[in-house]
This record gives sequence, structure tokens and C-alpha cells, in this order.
Amino acid sequence: MSDAEWAVVRPLLPVPGWLRGRGGQPEAYCHRAMLDAIRYLVDNGTKWRAMPADLPPWDRVYAFFRRWLNHDLVREFHDRLRRLVRERAGRDSESGAGVIDAQSVKAGTRSSALSRGFDGGKLINGRKRHVVVDTLGLLLAVMVTVADVGDRAAAQVLLTQVTAAHHLLALVWADGEYTGSLVEYCLAAVALVLAIVKRSDDMRGFVVLPKRWIVERFFAQLMRSRRLVRDFERSIASAEAMVYWSMTMLMTRRVARPRPSRA
Repeated sequence: MSDAEWAVVRPLLPVPGWLRGRGGQPEAYCHRAMLDAIRYLVDNGTKWRAMPADLPPWDRVYAFFRRWLNHDLVREFHDRLRRLVRERAGRDSESGAGVIDAQSVKAGTRSSALSRGFDGGKLINGRKRHVVVDTLGLLLAVMVTVADVGDRAAAQVLLTQVTAAHHLLALVWADGEYTGSLVEYCLAAVALVLAIVKRSDDMRGFVVLPKRWIVERFFAQLMRSRRLVRDFERSIASAEAMVYWSMTMLMTRRVARPRPSRA
């Protein structure tokens, strides 16, 4: 992280218990070094044991990663950053509309056979990332499943979780894979309007569809992180955490970017 990014990130980090007077030992490495190590791993796709020597030891970094994962701190840190990015962009801290889609990726060889499946539509043996993003392309929620899970079945669970966490969300755009009973379920169960954006029959070649390009750009941004080109994680929870870590890198760079001066 640059100094400008650290100035933005530092107030958003959770405060350790020993600093609050709740006991415990001080941490041996500062949070900036730990965050740099995890960001390096996500961005470059290295193994845990291949951590460079100028970063903290890999086992300490992995323990930090697991601790944040088990206490859901990575999602809390991500949500604080997302609200800050939205406010600096002149938007409300919570979004009222979003876009849903799914992405199938191949799984690594160390992933267990029970945590991956075969997507017959994309011909991919691996896992599937179901995401909901806001109108700025920022992540609202992610759910990783085996690749043979249908989009509508996963969306029913994901949209229920998203509306419970984001009470202002009232409209979600989706593609033709989410038609059918899911539209009626969203309206009746979670008071959510699911708008289907379809491709017309007279379209030829590549055409940018309204609102759907937002989530497609999001998937393209994920592919810039080499750790996410494939799903190398053994557990589903770690696979979801890697998506959150990748988005924190994007948001810190966006916030720390110098703003153009206004006349």
C-alpha cells in the first residue's frame, strides 16, 4: 500500500483487544505489513509458503488471514471501505439497486471433489461465484458454490442474505438465467423487484446491455488478481474471503487516487 492508501485504510481497521484494555498480547507485526502480505498473495497468486522474505513469515500471515476470516472481519473491513467509496463518489452509503450474476471458474487440484462440480453450460469443472454488485460495480455480497448449482437456486439464497444486510435494496437487474419463479419469489418473500435484462433476437455480435455491463466489468476486475483466475482455495469460506480481499485493493486504490482539481 502507498502512504495515501494507508492513511485511508488505518481508521477503518478493527481495533485489537489489547488496545481496548481487554487483555491479550500485542501483535508482533503491524497491520500494514499483514495487509501488504495478503494483498501481495491475492494480487500475484503465490503460495502461502512462497511469501517474500521482506514480508512477515507466511505462517503468521496465514494465522492473521484465518483470524479475520473466522471473526468475519474481512467482510466488515470491506463494507466500511465500500461505504467510504460511495460517499466520496457523492452517493448514499447504502445502495438501493444492484446487479446479480454468476461466474464459473476452474478449481485447483487441491480443492476437494465435494467442493467442486461441473458446469454443463460453460463446460467448467470447478466452482461458481454468485455476486451482487451495486450500480458503481462495488461488491454487496458473494456466495461461492460448486459449479453445478443453478443460478436461480443460488440467487434465491443470496438475495435473501443481501436484502437482510442491505435494507434499502429494492431493485436488482439480472440476465435471462434468472427468469421463472425467482421473480415472483423475490417480490413476495423479500420485497425485491428483479428486473430481467434480455438480449433481443435481432442483435448481432457483441452488444453492451444496460446495467449488465456493470457486473461483467466486476468479473473482469477480479481476473486482474491472479489468485482468482482459478479457485485455488480448499474451503468455500476462503474462496469468498479472497474475493473480498481483491475488492479491498480496488477500493483503496480508487479512494487514494488524486482527485482532479475543479476550476
